[in-house]
Amino acid sequence: MIRVIYSVFSLLIGMGVLLAGSGLLGTLLGLRASTEGYTEITIGLIMACFYLGYIVGSYLCPALIARVGHIRAFTTLSATAAVVALLHGMVVNPWFWGLLRLIHGIAMLGLYMVIESWLNEAVNQRRGQLFAVYMMVSLAALGAGQFLIVIYGAEHLGSFAIVAILFCLGLIPLALTRIHQPELYSGPKMPLRELFDISYVGAWGSLSSGLITGAFWGLSAVYVLDIGLEDRQVASFIASTIIGGALLQWPIGHLSDRYDRRRVLLWVCLAGALMAGLMFLVGSRAGGWLNLFAALYGGLSFALYALSVAQTHDRMSEGSIMAVTRGLLLLNGIGATVGPLLIGALMYSMGPGNFPLLLALFLLLLGAYALHRIRTDSAVPAEERGEFVPITRTSVEALEMDPRTEGD
Repeated sequence: MIRVIYSVFSLLIGMGVLLAGSGLLGTLLGLRASTEGYTEITIGLIMACFYLGYIVGSYLCPALIARVGHIRAFTTLSATAAVVALLHGMVVNPWFWGLLRLIHGIAMLGLYMVIESWLNEAVNQRRGQLFAVYMMVSLAALGAGQFLIVIYGAEHLGSFAIVAILFCLGLIPLALTRIHQPELYSGPKMPLRELFDISYVGAWGSLSSGLITGAFWGLSAVYVLDIGLEDRQVASFIASTIIGGALLQWPIGHLSDRYDRRRVLLWVCLAGALMAGLMFLVGSRAGGWLNLFAALYGGLSFALYALSVAQTHDRMSEGSIMAVTRGLLLLNGIGATVGPLLIGALMYSMGPGNFPLLLALFLLLLGAYALHRIRTDSAVPAEERGEFVPITRTSVEALEMDPRTEGD
């Protein structure tokens, strides 16, 4: 395994640096938008543009990469992301920020596609182990990047410059890679309606998990700032959530391999709603308790997408696993685009301090739907269940590292 990691070490390091910058930028914008007096609706719209860029990029970026090659595409997209980061700090305007977030979403999706296709090309064996390492590196980088905000603060152009520097630094190891240029995934697609026919819980779970996590990434900084915490505490809160998301997926997945995944998803929703409710109750008054509940909430909510994918795979009778998982990825992206808009509007009408309760509400709605399907449909027999694989939303290229797609 050490040899496998060593062979793609430059790719993992470069991706980690890029994600540290991207994670920092998202939190930085939430804080800066709040200090500028933007309403929660406006902030939600700005943040939703990033995930809309993900969807748009899934159609634009493959053509760009095929036309100019991986290294040129990666260089172009990294430079674009660096320029976009600086422009956020130089021109403070909500409409302009929305446009920049859209461009940044497209660029990030393209960067994911290049790196993940390179990883697929570099490693033919032990893909499952590499996939797990890649997920851990991604989440660790996103968490670590949060703390860079304390250097200058949200109102200083220097914070945006740090993001741009990270995008430039991440370019160096990847631009020098000697790994052969691979082919991009071009397999079949599946209509979204067919995904619901395969597994209603899996499809709705993918959509709902995108809504919940998209809202969290876009609006959590607004909530934490509203309850009176400082930039350092905002970074600690978000990093705690990410760490929990990295650590709890494996034990939750182990349970889902032994029991009906819908029941596990139901209990995850209930426990996640409880953690969100406890975050609301303790607020800024309980110090480290807020971060503890945030970590537990992250571990539960981040597992929803992987549980939904596993549940859908268990229900498949025929067809391409790649096509199914690609469709679930799109559903998750649609949810992530809607989440900041919907929950941002609710925060505007109910108050930003109610953010955890809104997350709890949507978790309970998903849990209630899972309970309904448990009562109306039979469970997948234990011998027909596949193996749970921790997964987060990146690009379709990452799906080829998923060990469940071997031979697909």
